[in-house]
Amino acid sequence: MNVSDSTLVGKLLIAMPEMSDPRFANTVIYMCAHSEEGGMGLIVNKPQPEIRFAKLLGQMDIQAAPGARDVRVHFGGPVDSQRGFVLHSNDYASDNGTLDVDDDYRMTATLDVLEDLAKGEGPSVSMMALGYAGWGPGQLEYEIGQNGWLTCAPSDEILFGPDNAGKWTAALNSLGVDPLLLSATAGRA
Repeated sequence: MNVSDSTLVGKLLIAMPEMSDPRFANTVIYMCAHSEEGGMGLIVNKPQPEIRFAKLLGQMDIQAAPGARDVRVHFGGPVDSQRGFVLHSNDYASDNGTLDVDDDYRMTATLDVLEDLAKGEGPSVSMMALGYAGWGPGQLEYEIGQNGWLTCAPSDEILFGPDNAGKWTAALNSLGVDPLLLSATAGRA
């Protein structure tokens, strides 16, 4: 795949077993933006169990209604780790700004999505990420060329499912790849 000729928006990045950056070991990242200027994505398989959505709402003085959903909070990446992003189904859009990533998924990083979720409204399916993964111009293309990442199409189960520990393997399996047979050495023809 020649990454410079295509976009990675709406794709999953799957970290290869020998990923040199420990923050990205065994990660699955949903790419929300990718262009010549760089890329931005959210790690979807690194939950932060010590951070509860209800507590975050309380810290922002947002009152949760009885029966409001408990949105799972994830480590979205090492950049801007105090900022929240909500990755969600395409049935919701904020008046203050929602990024249409592709036909199925959107991302909203404004306060109103949290207010809507606290009311039991908002998107039907969502996950919250604190921070994001970011790449400068050409950086991600280089990492893919160095056998750092595989790419595949997303699925609701990988993005929003509860089995965070199994998402990396599930993403590889969607490509027909057995994780035990992966090599960290890039092939050259």
